[in-house]
Amino acid sequence: MPKFNRIHLVVLDSVGIGAAPDANNFVNAGVPDGAADTLGHISKAVGLDVPNMAKLGLGNIPRETPLKTVPAESNPTGYATKLEEVSLGKDTMTGHWEIMGLNITEPFDTFWNGFPEEIITKIEEFSGRKVIREANKPYSGTAVIDDFGPRQMETGELIIYTSADPVLQIAAHEDIIPLDELYRICEYARSITLERPALLGRIIARPYVGEPGNFTRTANRRDLAVSPFAPTVLDKLNEAGIDTYAVGKINDIFNGAGINNDMGHNKSNSHGIDNLIKAMKSEDFKEGFSFTNLVDFDALYGHRRDPHGYRDCLHEFDKRLPEIMAAMREDDLLLITADHGNDPTYAGTDHTREYIPLLAYSPSFKGSGLIPVGNFADISATIADNFGVETAMIGKSFLDQLV
Repeated sequence: MPKFNRIHLVVLDSVGIGAAPDANNFVNAGVPDGAADTLGHISKAVGLDVPNMAKLGLGNIPRETPLKTVPAESNPTGYATKLEEVSLGKDTMTGHWEIMGLNITEPFDTFWNGFPEEIITKIEEFSGRKVIREANKPYSGTAVIDDFGPRQMETGELIIYTSADPVLQIAAHEDIIPLDELYRICEYARSITLERPALLGRIIARPYVGEPGNFTRTANRRDLAVSPFAPTVLDKLNEAGIDTYAVGKINDIFNGAGINNDMGHNKSNSHGIDNLIKAMKSEDFKEGFSFTNLVDFDALYGHRRDPHGYRDCLHEFDKRLPEIMAAMREDDLLLITADHGNDPTYAGTDHTREYIPLLAYSPSFKGSGLIPVGNFADISATIADNFGVETAMIGKSFLDQLV
């Protein structure tokens, strides 16, 4: 019998908690990540009021300097720690794959100077549309449509851009390039970026609507990922006949591998929480694992370097945390974590190499406190330990410390 019949893992995308020991090996607009601290700098710069996460122990997590406006709890209701990344990367796929037990020793390819002409030409020949060359570089997703959306509406050219992540993104106005066509072009782009020197983690369709000066990206985004290079704990659970629920872009990140119930994409963090609660309340979900990604922290505020918006997004999640907890059964376990950092006060617009927080809560807990600092993959090892399946490549279980 598992210790917890259901485990719910919620990834607050990019909510890092301070520079990792090797952060200076990673740069952001030429600046090493050694001084990055997503939660710390938000708390210091604009204040942070997250009483529900604080009650679980967020302010108790060991740091060089305490979170300025998140007090430590003398009697927390959960367990807390921070986790270090082993893999060589600070992108979404690397973080999530390691959380599920993989060690990525060769990072995906990134294109700081834009994609090579060979790739651009192939996409043009396949699609029958020209590509706007000036957009072919690392770009903010909202800025690129502000800058080139009017031209796309006039000419029908494709907007292809990248970021510091190993991604190729295609922005298309839904009235100019229909969704079916956009998805077909992205599928072709996926087919030509599956091996080096252009091994990309994801191809992302980025549809938008509106008029010049008032463009809005829609919820019709689609991510085309590569499959994990080795079995993850998701695969182990699925093979054992254990339910695995994906909420948000989790299904895309793992290319469907190991997932047997997909709750679909999130229109927003709030919609993602609604979908998670819907899964938790399902009569069919009696035993198993749910895996949720809430991306607004990263996509709407981290990359846009908006600490006020990021703070407000954290406040919104914290206010809804009691709803998630109320949907738990007595033998459920809730784990709240992140996948990397994205300090909105930092240089550039890239992710930052940081520790991630980990908060654990169950209605069945008799104790609380700190778990020793570990690695991302310890989460998957704990899930595997609970359900009696094999672990993946790396990770050490902390299940016996949750009492």
